[in-house]
Amino acid sequence: MVICAVHVPESADAAVDCLAGGGWIMGGGTVVMPLVNSGAAPVTELVSLRRAGLDGVQVRDGVATIGAAATFTAVGEQPELAFLRPALRTIASPTIRNQATVGGNLFVAQPYGDLAVCLLALDATCEIAGPDGRRAAPVADVLASGVAAGEVVVAVRVVLPQPGTWYYHKAMRRRLNSAAIVTVASVTSADGGMVDSTRIALGGVASRPVRAVSAERLLRGRPLTHEVLTEAGEAARGDIDPFDDAYASAWYRARVLPVHLRRAFLP
Repeated sequence: MVICAVHVPESADAAVDCLAGGGWIMGGGTVVMPLVNSGAAPVTELVSLRRAGLDGVQVRDGVATIGAAATFTAVGEQPELAFLRPALRTIASPTIRNQATVGGNLFVAQPYGDLAVCLLALDATCEIAGPDGRRAAPVADVLASGVAAGEVVVAVRVVLPQPGTWYYHKAMRRRLNSAAIVTVASVTSADGGMVDSTRIALGGVASRPVRAVSAERLLRGRPLTHEVLTEAGEAARGDIDPFDDAYASAWYRARVLPVHLRRAFLP
């Protein structure tokens, strides 16, 4: 289809009003614009969030509130979010990171969407605006089901992990600027050498980011050793639904998952 109108609302509520016409939300445009340019976008109107006041990043009392239109670069520049910088550096190129937005990454198809994998591991909460007002939803629900027609994610809230509890690893075809073969992100804490709490999110191994609940269950009460982590990686195969693409086959993704889950914790 040909784009006939681009709306640039100056508030979240105005963006919701614009969506009543059935357009697409556009954050940084890194995914939407290639579809528009190729004529593959199934809409005739776009609603840009660039002037909607949703690009702020605030950290208060251990909680980060990240506007949906905040770019990856802006997130990486926030001192309190420095733990995310290694993950952000594995995503695309500096040019893309200057444009790509946090909210947009929630709706990117795998094997992309590595920041969404991180947000799932962090148990983030999305603030959503719609015709009926504001509501909050776990990021897991948004990743699984999206949002309702006429709604837009306006912010993501994250409780900052305690020092030493954040883990991230991404396997790629190239060192940088490549989609995921397997992405692992986790918030895991230990007491007396034994895991007492863990959340593990995986990317590149299903149509959306998923929790490795089988691995989480196996790790609780056990040490983060090579043998235990390998066992957890084997268990995580029960949580995935891998696919074939230009980067790797479904068989290969499942085959190497235990290796890369272990490397997330024991580089």
